Amino acid sequence: ECVFCRILKNPADDEKNFVLHRAGHNFVILNVYPYTSGHLMVVPLAHLSDLDAAEKAATDELMDLTKHCQKVLREIYRPDGINLGMNLGKAAGAGVAEHFHLHILPRWIGDANFMTAGGQTRTIPESLMTTYEKLKDRF
Repeated sequence: ECVFCRILKNPADDEKNFVLHRAGHNFVILNVYPYTSGHLMVVPLAHLSDLDAAEKAATDELMDLTKHCQKVLREIYRPDGINLGMNLGKAAGAGVAEHFHLHILPRWIGDANFMTAGGQTRTIPESLMTTYEKLKDRF
C-alpha cells in the first residue's frame, strides 16, 4: 500500500497528514519534504502510476485543482513564478512511482540557498503546520 492510499483511508487524520482538500477524483496535500514553503501536490484518488491511465474526468479535475493551487499560492506567498511537475516512473525521479501526482511549487528569484547548494539540505522559513494553516481555508 502506498503512502497516498494510506492517507486516503483516514479522513479524520487530514490535518495531521496535511490534506488541504478532497475532491471527487483527486486531493490536494502539502508535500512533507518541500522544496519551498507552499509546495503542494494534487494526487488522484485512483492508485495509478501513469497519467494516461487516468479517466478524463480525473485529469480535468486535476488541472482545475492545479489552477486553483496556483491562484492560492500567488495570493498567499506572492512568488515570482510557479513550478509544475510530474515525474512518471522511478527512472524519471518519482519518489512514489506507483501513484502519480502533480507538484505545484512557488518560486522566487534567487531562492536557492547556501544549505541546498553546499550541504544538500533544504531549509524552509516556516513549519508545515504554519503552511497548512495559511492555506487550508482557501480550499
